[in-house]
Amino acid sequence: MSPQDDGLVEQARKVLRELGFDVPRSNERSALTLLALLGLRAGDSWSEASRDLHGVTPMMSWMAQHFGKRYMPNTRETIRRQTLHQFIDAGLVVLNPDDPSRATNSAKNVYQIEAEGFALLVLVGSKKWARALEEYMDKRPGLIAAYAAAREQEMIPVLTPDGKEIRLSPGGQNLLMQDILEQFCPRWTPGARVLYVGDAGKREAEPIFDRSGLSALGVELDEHGKLPDLVVYLEDRNWLVLMEAASSHGPVDGKRHVELGALFQESSAGLVFVSCFPDRAVMRKYLSVIAWETEVWCADAPSHLIHFNGERFLGPYEE
Repeated sequence: MSPQDDGLVEQARKVLRELGFDVPRSNERSALTLLALLGLRAGDSWSEASRDLHGVTPMMSWMAQHFGKRYMPNTRETIRRQTLHQFIDAGLVVLNPDDPSRATNSAKNVYQIEAEGFALLVLVGSKKWARALEEYMDKRPGLIAAYAAAREQEMIPVLTPDGKEIRLSPGGQNLLMQDILEQFCPRWTPGARVLYVGDAGKREAEPIFDRSGLSALGVELDEHGKLPDLVVYLEDRNWLVLMEAASSHGPVDGKRHVELGALFQESSAGLVFVSCFPDRAVMRKYLSVIAWETEVWCADAPSHLIHFNGERFLGPYEE
């Protein structure tokens, strides 16, 4: 640590431990993240903390400038996944309070210390700290439950073709995912079994991941792999339909076509590749890269498909 540090980082680590965080969430990285969120520099007292909105990259710049700790750019994901997510789950930090509908994988994401947590943290080092901490911890389960309920309320309710309700994180491509499940599937894969639904905003299990159903078709998937956004099985035709929601990410281009083919190469069902767009305006941006022998669907014209050449229309191709 830089000589700029006057013990503030160690104080922050101690505070996180007193708040009940585990070792990874009370290490140097997490302590620096907390200090950046509070706008505190070496020499500051906790009473001088601020409660502004901060993105991860600006926080990393703060750590470098004021504490001499320079993290590599690829550490951004570590800070987000291994510190900030847990701060959010504990109710200490709020994600995107300025726009809760912002996609959780957006580059514009910002974080802020939650109001009651901030009221506590400004008392660190004062005579009121011990009592305030005790009171905060007494009602913390209630706070966590309240924030969990708020996040749940913001989720997008989606009906699968078989009538089951699942919930997707708000914003981003999940609005298109809702259209795919509720508009595409009933029209173009009626009676299909949904085997996988991805949710880029979730940190826990995906809404649907039918491992046994996939395994019965010879497919074994790694949940950490680069999976398609949606997989459905049309049993009467023995088709496995792989769909990409191309609103915030790209479509099935040549590279993705090869990747998905390799990922599902052991499938006993024929593979069908579909790029799904919110509308034709977005589709036009990708026309030059969409792979041949694939299908394109636009949510603004749900009863139509665009077939990119080949001898079949909405069907698998044999090698």
